[in-house]
Amino acid sequence: MASGGVERLRRRADYLRVQAAERRIALPGLLLQAAPGETGCCRVGFTASRKVGNAVTRNRARRRLKALAGEILPRYAIAGHDYVLVARQATPQRDYSALRRDLETALKKLRLWSDQSVVNQTGSA
Repeated sequence: MASGGVERLRRRADYLRVQAAERRIALPGLLLQAAPGETGCCRVGFTASRKVGNAVTRNRARRRLKALAGEILPRYAIAGHDYVLVARQATPQRDYSALRRDLETALKKLRLWSDQSVVNQTGSA
């Protein structure tokens, strides 16, 4: 399990299935791909090609995406979907708050945003 209670995509077949779903959005800091999952939970995978930079730069980009996913996906992503976060050339240098906005915007544009914090506040009142 990844941080924040989101499971990781590990098999290449899962990455290919998400890619084949052709549900994606590209923003300056990242590319988000999504597909209905095979399980009821939220799963996420990360990738960074050599276009992003050398190995150190790619690892930094993946670490930033992992931190971002652990912060945003458990609270706001619709469960039952698989997500792949793809690093772009701007990912390693982009301001973290701008990356956060990119992921939030991507989820909203793909209609995979679920504001559970509002549900929890109204449900507990």
